[in-house]
Amino acid sequence: MSAPLLSILILVAMFILATVLPLNMGALAFVGAFLLGFVFLGMSTEEILANFPGALFLTIVGVTYLFAIAQNNGTIDLLVRGAVKLVGNRVALIPWIMFAITAVITAVGALSPAAVAIVAPIALGFAAKNKINPLMMGMMVIHGAQAGGFSPIAVYGVTVNGIIAKTDLESSPFAVFMASLLFNTFIALILFFVLGGTKLRRTTTGAFVEQVAEARMNLSVAGRADVPFKGTGSDIYGPRDPAGDGLSATKTRSDLFPQLATIAGLIALAVIALGFKVDVGFVSITIAVILALVSPQAQKGAVNKISWTTVLLICGMLTFVGVLQEAGTVEYVSDGVVGLGMPMLAALLICYIGAVVSAFASSTAILAALIPLAVPFLASGEIGAVGLICALAVSSTIVDVSPFSTNGALVLANAPENLDKDRFYKQILSYSGIIVVAGPLVAWLVMVVPGWL
Repeated sequence: MSAPLLSILILVAMFILATVLPLNMGALAFVGAFLLGFVFLGMSTEEILANFPGALFLTIVGVTYLFAIAQNNGTIDLLVRGAVKLVGNRVALIPWIMFAITAVITAVGALSPAAVAIVAPIALGFAAKNKINPLMMGMMVIHGAQAGGFSPIAVYGVTVNGIIAKTDLESSPFAVFMASLLFNTFIALILFFVLGGTKLRRTTTGAFVEQVAEARMNLSVAGRADVPFKGTGSDIYGPRDPAGDGLSATKTRSDLFPQLATIAGLIALAVIALGFKVDVGFVSITIAVILALVSPQAQKGAVNKISWTTVLLICGMLTFVGVLQEAGTVEYVSDGVVGLGMPMLAALLICYIGAVVSAFASSTAILAALIPLAVPFLASGEIGAVGLICALAVSSTIVDVSPFSTNGALVLANAPENLDKDRFYKQILSYSGIIVVAGPLVAWLVMVVPGWL
């Protein structure tokens, strides 16, 4: 058996095992890299480890550490509370506020499931209170998380841009971010109109919003029980309480100072990393350490909230992809795609592969695997590289509405008590089926076929 074919079989086996069993695909990928590289290709362990993505490791650790501190010192809850206060008695704006909150949370570095876990309980509770369609509310929360997920300092964005930066392909982090933001916003608009958003009447909502916000702000970290690591789809998230991780409500100026410092730090991260092109990893971990010095109490446990499962997943997958390149797998797959003789059809096929697999497995993992495999195909110049990368990024993440993914499961788990969960599950499943079928096709038609990207 040839090395490329063997490596593809190992990759497929990894996805199947990680989907069926509660195994981290990153751990499987390290084992796969060792077996393929050391045992079958005769590579030394030093050569295998040369493919370890050190810069990406630092970026993910730095960004998620910073976000964990922001959760611990109550900054995230403060932002959520301020956002829901803006609604007043305008019920029709609530779905859009929830969409925007999750978008901002993921854009500043949180993993998509973490953002959904924070916002979904509030959003679905509000939906039950004000007779808003729970499917619309839940799906808008998820699409909001995906809308901000490809910012240049978000985990998805860092992953995709980091892979492309190592190639000679044309790249545009801004285009990838805007593609996801606009595409998910467009889906949210359709949801809003189709599921009755325009029929929402003006009602008094301020009291309920205040109760929700106060309940979140008054939860103490010490009183919460952690849950096990779990999840597929967008990614795996660590121990946390879906109600939130902020400290108790701000009562004094000394309590407020760390939160203001955190907001300033997030702004500084965006300005320094994006405006001055300084490495996101070093900037984010520097700001995180400064905030830890400002408020040592708030940073307790923050290191444990770094998404180590995601770090393992991405680093393992990219190390394995490096070994795939040594095995000639990337060229093998690319030649097969080019051999179809229909570049546009091949591009559509790649988008559908990303969507179908991501509906059941990790979106991060599929992006880390598919983008390198598509690089030689894109290098031929027959398809616009930026357009296909944008389409693949969107196709692989919009399907995280699936009830088999972490995001979809979180929405289902937070369904109001008086709601028929079996019916709600079928609604989410039907909606995710529509997204899997139509999403990649629309992304391909808009981003690849015109050739404008």
